[in-house]
Amino acid sequence: MGRLSISLAFLTVVSVLGSTATAFDYKDALEKSLLFFEAQRSGKLPPDRRVKWRGDSALTDGFEQGVDLVGGYYDAGDHVKFGFPMAFAVTMLSWGVIEFEKETVGDGDGDHLCWERAEDMTTSRTAYKIDTNRRGSEVAGETAAALAAASRAFKPFDAKYSNLLLLHAKQLFTFADTFRGRYDDTLEFACKFYPSSTGFHDELLWAATWLYEATNDQSYLSYVSQNAAAFGGTGWAVKEFYWDNKYAGSQVLLTKVLLQAGSAPYSSVLKQYQAKSRVLRLRVPSEEQRPRRQDDPRWGLLYFDDWNNMQYVSSAAFLLAVYSDYLSASKGNLKCPDGEIQPLDILRFAQSQVDYMLGKNPKSISYLVGYGGRFPTHVHHRGASMPSVSIHPAPIGCVEGFEDWYGNKNADPNVILGALLGGPDDKDGFSDDRKSYKQTEPSLAGNAPLVGVLARLSCLPDSGQ
Repeated sequence: MGRLSISLAFLTVVSVLGSTATAFDYKDALEKSLLFFEAQRSGKLPPDRRVKWRGDSALTDGFEQGVDLVGGYYDAGDHVKFGFPMAFAVTMLSWGVIEFEKETVGDGDGDHLCWERAEDMTTSRTAYKIDTNRRGSEVAGETAAALAAASRAFKPFDAKYSNLLLLHAKQLFTFADTFRGRYDDTLEFACKFYPSSTGFHDELLWAATWLYEATNDQSYLSYVSQNAAAFGGTGWAVKEFYWDNKYAGSQVLLTKVLLQAGSAPYSSVLKQYQAKSRVLRLRVPSEEQRPRRQDDPRWGLLYFDDWNNMQYVSSAAFLLAVYSDYLSASKGNLKCPDGEIQPLDILRFAQSQVDYMLGKNPKSISYLVGYGGRFPTHVHHRGASMPSVSIHPAPIGCVEGFEDWYGNKNADPNVILGALLGGPDDKDGFSDDRKSYKQTEPSLAGNAPLVGVLARLSCLPDSGQ
């Protein structure tokens, strides 16, 4: 795929901008992408659940520590509830609703040593927390952002619940900001799986930005303005936006504030945020330069990392989609060295990334499980790889799970609909094998941004409906 990379300060727009017709049913993909979250549910499940192969699980989470932590969502192909990426997923789902509407439980080491269904878990369900001594501003900040975004999303439907979410968002932000500290230094077990490479400054800016979005309280806008340089908000032009790095997300969201209201007292600083989020060096190929074959590298997927690359692609596509809409609403465009880029061009580029996920790629395979006629069938996911408790009610032990199911060559007995897998390598290579976890494991953080993008694309006049 030519190792294409993205930064919201640097983007090469390829020929797909000139392509309009698509054969993909984005509404169907959207419906399936939401089912993935139902498959990841922990706790007591409702009798009318749509994912019938799942059952109740982890019904005593937190009880040993004297708190009720039953519920939530399992992180990926495991049965751990990591608070950091789970909160990011909630933020992104909420952001998607806003834009496109018409504490950690489980022992990562113990869980990863077992291959068993959530309903059969025998591994440790230890709950870990942060407090004034064991600090974790990254987790607290992201959770504050998630609650603020969810408050904003719920406001038109349930004002009482929205207000409760907002109250706790404010409390968590104050806690994260007052008792600053890296969770890497306190929750060592979690950092084996989700280490924070950027520290907590990006989460504090992210949380304050969402609190402003939810409240219109100028004090939060003042916070992101006063801390812009010191916290890296106007200094970092990063290429990734994902569960650990929120700079690009804050920059795009604050660009909306600038475009919509001007925000005179803070406009100079917001313009600096915008400068880091803008696609400053766009290069649009001329008509003669535009590739006409799908296998041309310039048709490729954005590439960031060999471990679950799709999580970065879905987040990038989301930011491009909302950025396009922000520009369109303000009747703006991007002036670049090689010409002007219209908002629809940016949206079409985001669309090209989603189309790759759904099957427009050299292997003609959909990386969204259950969508299309051809998709992976050996997903790195414990529940999907073993028979449902409704069919095989007898417990399947930890060792038995590995011996009989992990390496089983047969297709998954349960199709985990809507799971966005890690995807191909930088040469479009892909191994449909549970052991290839970098390519075949889905995650909350990867799926959540895709939901919003699919919602946006399903509104296009040529969305395949």
